This record gives sequence, structure tokens and C-alpha cells, in this order.
Amino acid sequence: MFWKGNKMIFADGHCDFLYGMANEGYDINSPVGRQSVSLERLKAGGVKLQFFAAWIDVRHRRGFLSQFMSMADAYERMLGSAPELVPLTPDFDPHGDKIAAVLTIEGGEAIEGYEDILRCVHRMGVKAMTLTWNTKNELGSPALKKDRKGLTFLGRNIVREMGRIGMAVDVSHLNDAGIEDVLKEDVKVFASHSNARAVFDSPRALCDEHIREIARRGGTVGVNFYHKQLTGKHRASVHDIALHALHILKVGGPGCLAIGSDFDGMGEYPPGLEDPSGLPLLAREMEREGVVGEALEAACWGNLMRFAKGLCGPCASNGSARFC
Repeated sequence: MFWKGNKMIFADGHCDFLYGMANEGYDINSPVGRQSVSLERLKAGGVKLQFFAAWIDVRHRRGFLSQFMSMADAYERMLGSAPELVPLTPDFDPHGDKIAAVLTIEGGEAIEGYEDILRCVHRMGVKAMTLTWNTKNELGSPALKKDRKGLTFLGRNIVREMGRIGMAVDVSHLNDAGIEDVLKEDVKVFASHSNARAVFDSPRALCDEHIREIARRGGTVGVNFYHKQLTGKHRASVHDIALHALHILKVGGPGCLAIGSDFDGMGEYPPGLEDPSGLPLLAREMEREGVVGEALEAACWGNLMRFAKGLCGPCASNGSARFC
């Protein structure tokens, strides 16, 4: 019922293509080197919504805001070179011939501690931001460090301002105490690319309590494909991803589960899922594991599409339509 011919459509809450485009010559139309995301691969996989993260590399020679601007420029150039890619709007039709794009930030370093920069990047089209990556910053502490402190005073203020302007807080990479502080605030919250700690005990995975609360607030949890967050084995399989997906569905309910691949953000992929063209393989594995019917359709694209459309407000005040 939910397969059109032999295809399901998909929405993906996280990829790192923009970093590769800005720094390694990635091309949305002509893949190079280790590049995973491309226009043809998105189309082949049935992707109708793709979040593009501007990942802030703390080791990069450029400053944090400068890095973001470089990737925002890459995002603009990508859209200009691929007419099939369009910014997501509230009336976007996932059954049409376009693919919707959403710009996000991975790493709160990008705003350099300033609420005015936060508001500026939001006006440029950024719909969501993780507060940290894998290193501690002035907003909070990451999941991979053994720090039990929550958000800093500045971090709490930034989260409140994100709530006021309608930018979603992405809790992926944040530690448990930080997630709990976010969940105390009136803000749209989701986890773009996190898994279930009850399936595999990774610090980057979410505990059941946090999955339930994100779901209760209308957010989504996107399963990612990185083997170190899926299993203790040296290599993960599509089956491992499906097990995390099934647990998130059971804990968070049918409106919570989503996909957050992390394509172009890792060096090794589960066999068959090296790029977006393999996403139907994941859908069929989730179906075999018990994610079926309307719940499967919601997990593959409906939940994230709903959440993302809820972040789409009026166009930027400068009249630009590109980043709306």
C-alpha cells in the first residue's frame, strides 16, 4: 500500500555534504572521491527532503563564523546548480518532481556566542542547530566527553532565543544533562542523527526517557548509520539500523521515528547504504523488523517532513526567496 511501484519516498535529517563541497570539491551534480550525496543518488533513493548541515570543524584554520558562511555560500551555489533542489516551504508537495532542502548548523561554535549572529543565520534560512559537536564549547558539553554539567548560562540563553525565533534545537551530540536543560525550555526540539542507547550503549545515543519526551513534544529522532553508534561490531549492517528504528518506534510512538543518515560524515557505511540510493534497502529491512504500514511511511518521510514544515516561516526580511 505504501510502496509506489518498488519505491518508498524518504526524508533525511542529516548529511555533511556542504563541508565536502566547501573544502573538498564535492559537486552535487558530479560526485568525486568519497562523496556520498549527489542529485542522482538522491533521486535514485526516492529522497524528497534532505537536511544539509554546515558542520563547524574546530580544527579548521578558518574561524567558526567564517566556516559557516563558506558553507552557506556552498548551499546557495548548490541550489543554483541543481534546479530540482528547492528550499522547503509549507506547501511543498513530496509527490512532485522536486527535492526539498533545509539548511542547518552542526556545532554552536558557528554563532560565536552571540544572539545577534544567531538571529542573522536564522534569517539566512538556518532552521535548526546542534549546540555542540564532539568538543565542549561555550554553550555546553558533548555526549562523548565525561562531563555531567548541563548547558552553560550562555547556552540556556541561546536556547531560549532559539525558541523565541522558532529555530529548532537539535540535541544530537549533546550530553544527557544538556538535553535535560533543553527539554526544560519552550523550544522545538529533535535529534537529527541519534540512535537508541537501549539497543547499543553509545554515549551518542538517546536514553528512553529523552526519546519519550522529544516525541511528546512533537519532535523526531533520526537513526544514523555510523557503525560506532549502532553496534559493538567492527562493521554495522542495515539490520542493526532497523533494530534501533524499531526500538525508537516502540518507545516514542509512530510520530517520532525518522532517518538521519549522516551521509558524507563518516568513512565507512553499512553494506548497501553507501549513499542515498540504498535507502529502499533500509525501508524493507525496517518492514521485516515490524515497522509496517503507516508507521513505515511516517518513519521514512512523513514525520520529518511534518516537523520540518513546522519550522518554515515567512521569508527573510530582505526579500530573498532562496533561503525561505
